[in-house]
Amino acid sequence: MAELLIVWHSRTGGSEAMARAACQGAAAEDCAVRMVAAGDAQVEDMLRADGYLFVCPENLAAMSGMMKEFFDRTYYPVLGRIEGRGYAVMVCAGSDGESAVRQIARIAKGWRLREVAEPMIVNTDAQTPEAILAPKVIGEEELATCREMGQALAAGLAMGVF
Repeated sequence: MAELLIVWHSRTGGSEAMARAACQGAAAEDCAVRMVAAGDAQVEDMLRADGYLFVCPENLAAMSGMMKEFFDRTYYPVLGRIEGRGYAVMVCAGSDGESAVRQIARIAKGWRLREVAEPMIVNTDAQTPEAILAPKVIGEEELATCREMGQALAAGLAMGVF
């Protein structure tokens, strides 16, 4: 059975909610799905999976530090061993989110992964220090889109499309 690995990091809950929604959607398909926090994800998790969904916040115009640390820790040990596998990205951002998406895409390109879905950016419009640090609530419409992405990724893996 194909396996989708969802690697996520969240400080204020937005990215976690998005990852959980994607996991719910993926569970509806004939595909194993595992959701692993970036701080806990290991090389073995990457090697075991057939496809990936990377979910994190954008902090200071970059992917979150914990997500970066995950990539730093796993990049070279899996280099040349996961080529051609599919991936997608979800970012929870206070405004833009594009920088985090670009950073992850560059890492995925180095791994020779295939982008199989357009990146999803949920903009929370958090612009003040208080709003940025506050717990995030993601709207049902965005969560439904996250579920759809999880379901599409899992279905594609199950059918061998990617």
